[in-house]
Amino acid sequence: MKKLSFWLVVIIMLASTCVLGFSYKKNVIPNSYYQVFLNDKLLGTVTSETELKNYINENGNFYKRKYNVDTIYEPKGLHINKIVTYDGKISSVKEVYNKIKDKAAFTVKGYEITIKSKQKDENNKEKINNTKINVLKESTFKKAVTTLINTYVGKDRYNLYEKNEQTPIDTTGEIIDDVYVNEDITIKETNIPINKKIYTDETELSKLLLYGDKGQQQIYTVRAGDTVDKVAFNNKISTEELLLSNDNLNSTANLLYPGQQLKIEQTNPKISIVEESSVVKDLESAYKTEERYDKSLIMGDENVIQEGQNGLERVSQKVRKVNGEITYVDPQGKQVLKAPVSRIVVKGTKYVSGVGSLTNWGWPTDSGWTMSSGYQYRYSPVGRGRELHTGLDISGTGYGSKIYATNNGVVVTANYHYSYGNHVVINHNNGYLTLYGHMSRIAVKAGQKVARGQVIGYVGCTGDCTGPHVHYEVWKGCEYCHVNPSILYPRGYR
Repeated sequence: MKKLSFWLVVIIMLASTCVLGFSYKKNVIPNSYYQVFLNDKLLGTVTSETELKNYINENGNFYKRKYNVDTIYEPKGLHINKIVTYDGKISSVKEVYNKIKDKAAFTVKGYEITIKSKQKDENNKEKINNTKINVLKESTFKKAVTTLINTYVGKDRYNLYEKNEQTPIDTTGEIIDDVYVNEDITIKETNIPINKKIYTDETELSKLLLYGDKGQQQIYTVRAGDTVDKVAFNNKISTEELLLSNDNLNSTANLLYPGQQLKIEQTNPKISIVEESSVVKDLESAYKTEERYDKSLIMGDENVIQEGQNGLERVSQKVRKVNGEITYVDPQGKQVLKAPVSRIVVKGTKYVSGVGSLTNWGWPTDSGWTMSSGYQYRYSPVGRGRELHTGLDISGTGYGSKIYATNNGVVVTANYHYSYGNHVVINHNNGYLTLYGHMSRIAVKAGQKVARGQVIGYVGCTGDCTGPHVHYEVWKGCEYCHVNPSILYPRGYR
C-alpha cells in the first residue's frame, strides 16, 4: 500500500511538471509592436500603427475644416518601424501623439509647385531662382495662371484663341499665334505641413503670382491737373500697372477728377506670360526734312520752300509680349500706301557749326517703327526689378536697319557698354545730348562732327536687350541727366 502511494505521488508530480512546462512555452510567443521615430529620434513604441494614424486624423478637425479635407496625416520625417519582441516598454497612442505635436507639424495632401526662372543680378550675371508654392488642389494653380493670362492678354481675346475662333486678318488687325508660360514649372504631389502657407483660392494665388509675396498697395488721391500718365510716373509705376490695378481705368485717355482715389501697386511677377501675335497695321510714315544750302544766307537763317506731308504704310510684324510688355518685334513686310512728301528747308551755309537746332529734331529710325517702351517706371524685362526706363525703345524697323543722328553735333562716345551695348552719344552743343543704344554696328567715331539725318549706326540687340531696337535717350545740361524725349517733339514723335 505504501508502495502504491509512492508511485501515485510520483505520477502526480510528473503530470504537474508536464502541464506546467507546456503552459510556459505557450506564453513565450513574441509580440509585434511599432516604434515611432521623428527625424531618426525614437519617440516611443505603440501597439498599433493604424491606431496612431487614426488618432492623428481624429484630432485634426480644426485643419480638416480649414482646408476642407477628410484626412490629416503624420508629419514629414515621421517613420514607423515594426518590431517583434518578447517584451518592451509600451507608450499610449496619446503620449506619442503629444510628443509629435510638440516637435513637428502634421500634414495634408496637396501639391508643391516649383517655378524655375532665370534672372540677371546687378553684375549682369545670370542666376537661377526657384519659387515654391503650396496648393491644396492642382486646379487652383492652373486657374490662377489662367487669371494672369486673362489679365495680360485679355479674357475675350484669349477665349477666342483657345476656341480657335479668331477672325483672320483681312487688311489690318491682330491675331494671337501662341500663349505660354516662359518658366520651367514642376508640379509634385506631396504631404504639406499645416504650418506652411497653402493656397486654396485662385484669386489670392493670382495676386501672389502678379505682385509677389511682398506686394504692397497704396492709395493715391488725385489732384487737380493729374493725368493717368502723370500719376503713374510720379508713383514710380508704369501706366500699364496703374490700369491693371484700377478696374475703373481702361486707357491713358481716362479723365481723372480731384479727390478720386486710385490704387498704386508695383508688379513683381513670379511667372512670365508670353504672347506671340501677328500684327498688320497702317502707320503714318513721317516725312523727312530735306535741307538745301544757300551760300548767300547766313547760318541760322532758313526758308521753308515746301511743307512736308506724312505718308501711309501697311506694316506686318511678329510681336512678342512678356507680361504685357513688348520684348521683340520682327518686321514681316511693309507696303507703301501713300508716299511721304519731304519738307524742304533752305539754310544758310556761311558758317558750318556743330551746334544743333533747338526747334528741328529728327527721328532716329526709318519709318514703320513701334514704340515698345516709353519714358516711364516699369518692371525690367531683363529681370533687374523696378526701374525708371530713361528713354524710348523704338522697335520694328528690323535688325541692321539704319540709325540716324537726330540733330547736328559732335560724337563724344562711340563704344560698348554692358547695358547700352554698342552705343553712340552726341553732344549737340545746344544744351542737349542724345544717346543711341543696342546697335549691331557703330558707323561713327568719337570727335566726329555729324549732321541731323546722318547714319551713325545700325539697329541691333547688344547689351541688355530682348529684341532688335534702338534705345534713344535725351540728356539735358550734362551726361546722364535724363529727361523725357517728348520735350523735343512738341508736335509728337515723327
